Amino acid sequence: MLLHFVRQHWLTVSQRLHSEVTIHSLFALIFLMSSTRSLTKAEIEQCIPHRDPFLWLDEVVALTETTIQARKSLPESLDVFRGHYPDFPVLPGVLQIEAAMQAGAVLIAQQITTGSDEVPVATRVNNVQFRRLVRPGEVLDIEVELVERVANAFFLKGKVSVDGKVSVRLEFACSAAKPG
Repeated sequence: MLLHFVRQHWLTVSQRLHSEVTIHSLFALIFLMSSTRSLTKAEIEQCIPHRDPFLWLDEVVALTETTIQARKSLPESLDVFRGHYPDFPVLPGVLQIEAAMQAGAVLIAQQITTGSDEVPVATRVNNVQFRRLVRPGEVLDIEVELVERVANAFFLKGKVSVDGKVSVRLEFACSAAKPG
């Protein structure tokens, strides 16, 4: 089905360009439409300005044009657990939201022109639902999808899970802004 759609689309484009469709160009288009890539922490730091101790992404496990999946391990030694709460440590929900927004920022960084000095900034958070407590030693699985882009405004939805169970869902918006 996908191959048929791509071939039809490619034929239409080719006819407009008065060129031939080659099997190599067809496979190149399929690869570009379905390719995902991963990012290390160093590569994440090239995309967004966040740094430890406030970088809430350890790795990006899958990145496409409109989606990102990332992870963050939460060691028991993490400072936030010393004060929230000392006798019952829980990761604050706002930090889970921050992790989703940082993943969104990495996704948006792929959309902004290379060499731009713009950075994604949060402009809105809607429909936040906290579903589960997150404890020391757990791993956040973060998923964000770009729903729509209007000029320099990006509308996204996110989900943070632990062991397959959703801890927070949210919708948010960011825009690209020049620092300073």
